[in-house]
Amino acid sequence: MKLYIKNMVCSRCTMVVKAKLTDEGLRPLSVNLGEVEIEEDLSKDQLVQLDTSLKSLGFELIDDKKSQTIEKIKNTIVTLVHHTAHDIKTNLSSFITSQIHQDYNYLSNLFSEVEGTTIEKYFISQRIERVKELIVYDELTLSEIADQLGYSSVAYLSNQFKKVTGFTPSYFKSLKEHKRKNIEEL
Repeated sequence: MKLYIKNMVCSRCTMVVKAKLTDEGLRPLSVNLGEVEIEEDLSKDQLVQLDTSLKSLGFELIDDKKSQTIEKIKNTIVTLVHHTAHDIKTNLSSFITSQIHQDYNYLSNLFSEVEGTTIEKYFISQRIERVKELIVYDELTLSEIADQLGYSSVAYLSNQFKKVTGFTPSYFKSLKEHKRKNIEEL
C-alpha cells in the first residue's frame, strides 16, 4: 500500500517516519520524501490511528490527489535544492515535469491555486533558505554558493537574497555571528 505523507522534507524525516511505522507494527518497503510503501493494506481505523501518530511528529497523511501532487512538487523542489547534486541551472519546469510526469501548466496552475504562490516563488524561497544555511556554515564563499545553487552571478544572488529577506548576504552573515551566545554567557 502506498501512503503519501505531508511535511517530509529531509533524510531525518524519512528516518523518523520509518521508525514510527515500525513502532506501529507496520513493515515499510520504502520510505522516501512524501511517499511510503508498506506491505500491509490498512483499514480506515488503522489509517486514522497512523495519521494521529504522524501528526504528533509534525507529519500528516494526505488522501486527496491534488494535495498529493502539491506535496510531490514541493518534495521535488526541496530535493533539487537541498539534497542532490543536480545542476540547478536546469530548466525548472522541465525538471519538475520529468520527475512528476504531468503537464507543467496543470501543475503550475494547481500549485498557485492551492498554495497561493507560484512554483517559481517557492523554488526561489527554497534556494534562499539554502543560501542562508550555507552562509551560516561559513564553509563556502558567496561566489561558491552562487555557483553551487545555479545563480549566474554573485550580484544576482545578492539581489534576490535582499529582495526575499530584506538583508544583504554580508549583513545576514554578521547577524548570525551575534545570534548565538556561549553557554557561559547565559
